[in-house]
Amino acid sequence: MIERRAFADLGGADHGWLKAKHHFSFAGYYEPARMGWGSLRVWNDDEIAAQSGFPPHPHADMEIITYVRDGAITHKDSMGNTGRTEAGDVQVMSAGSGIRHSEYNLEDKLTRIFQIWITPTAHGGKPAWGAKPFPKADRSGRFITLASGFSNDNEALPIRADARVMGATIKAGERITLHLDPHRHAYLVPATGAVEVGGVRIDARDGAAITDIATVEIVGLVDAEVVLVDAA
Repeated sequence: MIERRAFADLGGADHGWLKAKHHFSFAGYYEPARMGWGSLRVWNDDEIAAQSGFPPHPHADMEIITYVRDGAITHKDSMGNTGRTEAGDVQVMSAGSGIRHSEYNLEDKLTRIFQIWITPTAHGGKPAWGAKPFPKADRSGRFITLASGFSNDNEALPIRADARVMGATIKAGERITLHLDPHRHAYLVPATGAVEVGGVRIDARDGAAITDIATVEIVGLVDAEVVLVDAA
């Protein structure tokens, strides 16, 4: 099954400094049929105005992955971690037993991010944060793992979830065959461009909810940058 979820149909909010679209129920957007996809709970498409952002606020028992599409995001938390993550790079935060953090766009231009929340495999634990660059050239024509709860994904940022976050860049006319566990839940979103997923066209910022499929072919229709979550 491949279900296209059009960007234009997503819930969202415009706070002036923040324009957000929600692939799943979040904050003031409630859709009972879209409470998550397996252990994937949140996929927010955020545009953050220059010199603005999220002031300090708490989280617990959630794995939060931020994929920066344009601009940069600056993180600071109650554990003493600080960092600036640029476009194409990824940061992860394991909220564990509880953490406060802020995320600001301290740049002079708009920042665009995907923020992805995944339910952890266990409650509690010491909070953690990390970030890493992932050059787009390294994922040309193939998926690489950006964040993972599996020990064999040595180059990925660690998360405490039965899930992995993957990224690829796909040129127009290029094909990638992706092998999936049909009992798990995959969710794919092009940050840019357009792809065909198992014969279904998915444009930039649309979502593709995939399950009950062991092999799927992804074809570039327009040069695309794609993010995918494989979750229990």
